[in-house]
Amino acid sequence: MDTLAILALYDEQERRQGTHSLYRREETPDVVRHICTLPNRLHFVIYSQLTAVTANRVIQEQITYFQSIGGSGLEWKVYDHDQPSDLKERLSAHGFEPDEAEGLLVLDMEEAPDSYWQPVTADVRRVTTIVQIRDIVAIQQQVWGHDFHWLEEQLSEFLKEPEQWSVYLVYLDGKPVCGAWASFPPGSQFAGMWGGATLVDYRGRGAYTAVVNTRAQEARQRGYRFLMIDASDMSRAILQKRGFRFLTNTYPYTWKP
Repeated sequence: MDTLAILALYDEQERRQGTHSLYRREETPDVVRHICTLPNRLHFVIYSQLTAVTANRVIQEQITYFQSIGGSGLEWKVYDHDQPSDLKERLSAHGFEPDEAEGLLVLDMEEAPDSYWQPVTADVRRVTTIVQIRDIVAIQQQVWGHDFHWLEEQLSEFLKEPEQWSVYLVYLDGKPVCGAWASFPPGSQFAGMWGGATLVDYRGRGAYTAVVNTRAQEARQRGYRFLMIDASDMSRAILQKRGFRFLTNTYPYTWKP
């Protein structure tokens, strides 16, 4: 399948029709928005159908709406092909703050290299306990230097939905060094990869590759065609060498009350 066809399928299945654990999906004529059921997490808009004429009005309508329901704020995820072409600038003008851009990468598992399907020999363990979740939180905080305490509650909720989520830790020298999770959304051909940060002193020893392969193998066993990830520049270079295709750039814009 060519890249434009995959992107169109992604827009339909993941952005227009997708549902997310811990979120209530709402669709208006202009946007698809998701309302978080956890008090300390952002709501988000993942899809919009805007024009140069309607964009400012709709952006203000979303701000007004999210002010009325409360919560930590709103993330509006913009993709390169979203319209109007100056959507990012319009969001900034309404008080949204940009975060780092990421690349949307997809692996077509019908075309994936055989290396993905070899037995994983690294010590990759499925997470089942709160102690392991706290290990993942600690890894994220060490790698990124941000507060990730909210992640403990989120991953704990994911463990209650094993049909839609799997959470993993990679151990080297008996120490947890890389945490990652995978989503398996209903009604979609796209399984998602999330997390994957590895402690600096343990990089280059195969932890990240092992947890990517583990999730790819599970996704294929569950019947998914594609594996998707919002990749940082560091992960993007590794994954593109291993058969992932770049689809588009994504830009998170955040508004907080």
